[in-house]
Amino acid sequence: MPEVPAPVTALARKAPAPVKDLARRSVEPVVTQTLRSTSAAVISYVLAVTLLPQPAPLTAPLTALLVVQVTLFATIRTGIRRVNAVIAGVLIASGFSSLVGLTWWSLGLTIVTALVIGRIVRVGEFVPEVAISAMLVLGVSQVANTALDRVYETLIGAGVGLAFNLFLAPPVYVRTANEAITAMARRSSRLYNEVALQVGEDYNAARAADWLHAARRLDNDIAEVDEELRQAEESTRLNPRVREGLLNRVVLRTGLDTLEICAVVQRVQFRTLTDLAAKRPGRRPLPEEAADSYARLLLHMGSAVESFAALITTPLSTGAEDAEDALTRALDASHAERDHLATLLLEVIRTEAAQWQLYGALLAEADRILDELDVEKRSARLIEELDRITSRQRERYPRLAALRARLTSGGPRPPGRGRRGGGESGDG
Repeated sequence: MPEVPAPVTALARKAPAPVKDLARRSVEPVVTQTLRSTSAAVISYVLAVTLLPQPAPLTAPLTALLVVQVTLFATIRTGIRRVNAVIAGVLIASGFSSLVGLTWWSLGLTIVTALVIGRIVRVGEFVPEVAISAMLVLGVSQVANTALDRVYETLIGAGVGLAFNLFLAPPVYVRTANEAITAMARRSSRLYNEVALQVGEDYNAARAADWLHAARRLDNDIAEVDEELRQAEESTRLNPRVREGLLNRVVLRTGLDTLEICAVVQRVQFRTLTDLAAKRPGRRPLPEEAADSYARLLLHMGSAVESFAALITTPLSTGAEDAEDALTRALDASHAERDHLATLLLEVIRTEAAQWQLYGALLAEADRILDELDVEKRSARLIEELDRITSRQRERYPRLAALRARLTSGGPRPPGRGRRGGGESGDG
């Protein structure tokens, strides 16, 4: 990302809050969608008025409005589906008009047929558009001319929508997904830090239950981040502004999957702490020395989660090695503290074995999170996921795979040590 000049930075700091908010929102998907769809609709209307005899060819701007999506991949997919839907509806209406004309029963039969054909030709969310096109064409006196005009208008609108995104490539929302992943990891890390500051005290079941509720709220964060990531994944497909789009998608998707597992285990950890406090009313849930060790372990694990998020969201060219080193240090510290805690808990169990299951659960849950965040395991998973996707693509599109093999010396490879970051994350 280019460096921002100092005067510009100073001016940005002095800008009013509404201006800052407007600048921030100017790159959000909703704003981008509004501007692009409006421009494409107006251009397609002007072209349709110029090229067609229809006095108000509103099908063209309507098609452009529906075709132009936030991402290039979605635009192409929507354009193809909508053109198929309109053509199918026009053909159905032309056939019924030449055979039976317009009556109440022929209208019903046309709608049923259009909806069934729409499912067959796989137009997705545009199944109703097949029936709409058929009804609009069926209700006019000059079916042939109206049918052709509707097809032409649809083609103009779809063509403008596709060209709009080809010449003005839509933004890439990888940065938005990166920010969402980073924010989620920070919330998880802050929760670990909060619990670490209190677990060494004589906490009770009510306080542990508050930690558990806070961990459960992270599930909502995961759902929101997943939606952001889906947007980012789609924005990298077929986008000329993105290099190694497949690698970007795999790095972020597998990274979010790992963080989701960690969030689930974190919730289980706090459930164990709650149960431990409930099982020992009037007594310390953890002996003082063990509680201090567990607090240090939680701090290290919080640092590891945050470092992992930094690793998967850091572009290859701007410090992925530093992020990996930070994660490695946090994991090493976590493993050392975990072993120390195991020694302390073993001494506790020897004198008081009643809650040995819960003490063991604390260690097992820590092991699960540290295993999920392991650097080498992540590299192996990246290789496995990339191989799975490329193999599936070769099976589905053998000719395209053969052509790509002739044009390139090799596809995207998972990064080695120091190169496991989030890849090219440019966006608009």
